[in-house]
Amino acid sequence: MTFALDDHWVWDFWVADSGDLFHLFYLHAPRSLGDPDLRHRNAVIGHAVSTDLRNWSDRGPVLRPGGPGAFDETATWTGSVVRGPDGVWRMFYTGARFPDPDSASNIETIGVARSTDLTTWERSPAALTTADPLRYETLAEGTWREEAWRDPWVFPDPSGDGWHMLITARVGRDARDADGRVPADPRDRGVVAHATSPDLEVWTVREPLSAPGAGFAHLEVPQSVTVDGRHLLLFSCDTAHLAGARSEDAGGVWAVVAPDPVGPFPVERAVRLTGDELYSGRLVRDRAGRWVMLAFENIGDSGDGTDFVGRISDPLPLGWSAEGEPVLAVGEGVR
Repeated sequence: MTFALDDHWVWDFWVADSGDLFHLFYLHAPRSLGDPDLRHRNAVIGHAVSTDLRNWSDRGPVLRPGGPGAFDETATWTGSVVRGPDGVWRMFYTGARFPDPDSASNIETIGVARSTDLTTWERSPAALTTADPLRYETLAEGTWREEAWRDPWVFPDPSGDGWHMLITARVGRDARDADGRVPADPRDRGVVAHATSPDLEVWTVREPLSAPGAGFAHLEVPQSVTVDGRHLLLFSCDTAHLAGARSEDAGGVWAVVAPDPVGPFPVERAVRLTGDELYSGRLVRDRAGRWVMLAFENIGDSGDGTDFVGRISDPLPLGWSAEGEPVLAVGEGVR
């Protein structure tokens, strides 16, 4: 039973586990818009719950854009949810602003909302973090259509001292790849950005945890997770946003083994888990203790990539190849 809404597209999502229920937070926008590309300007965060990651009960919208002048005035985008030591749940999410209604240019920042029950959320009016122009590309640089600063993935430091945030971002035109060279392809600047906090309240932007020039214009919805003793970075990049040496390859959901949950992440060695038919993969541990991946169903069977599906898949078991690389055990009925 995939999660779908009859009259809305559903795409990026994240999961929080309260112990008795899995809580799915998902982006959705009305199909009445006609053009699926318009969903990004009309995204609202919804909420559903499940006991098994397969059968979901929808609870409707929980977070909407903040309105004129707000950091999230146009749309609320992807994030993650954690429970702090004070017992309060925090949703770190992306706020999107499109200054020009006729342009795709937008500015992304990261904000927070708080809840004691995962159902009712109170958003903070100010953004928590923004792209630091000393480390990351901004819209003012004029080299990319957006100021990429989105998809925060927040997790505790393995030592128990503080918190980390992974962020989808890009570095500036003078940034160097892993070999110390400026990437030949100006699109090839996608990185995993990094911020830290001692208390989930005050955040400091740090240097990126991956190098540009790895073949990705952006690394979307990053997730750091430890599976069977191996540290994995999961992220997504579709075919249209592969760059450099990867530009003739196919995109989808990617993974790479890292030396530590906080990197550095050698994304130049990333392997592809799925094609473009699935996107925004998230690893979740089910009630049997197995690691599974959920993703949203991106494109259908037309063959030209134009028919956006907009629903969330059933869980796909994660395994390992003989070479020690992550692989998916794709079951019946799943592409």
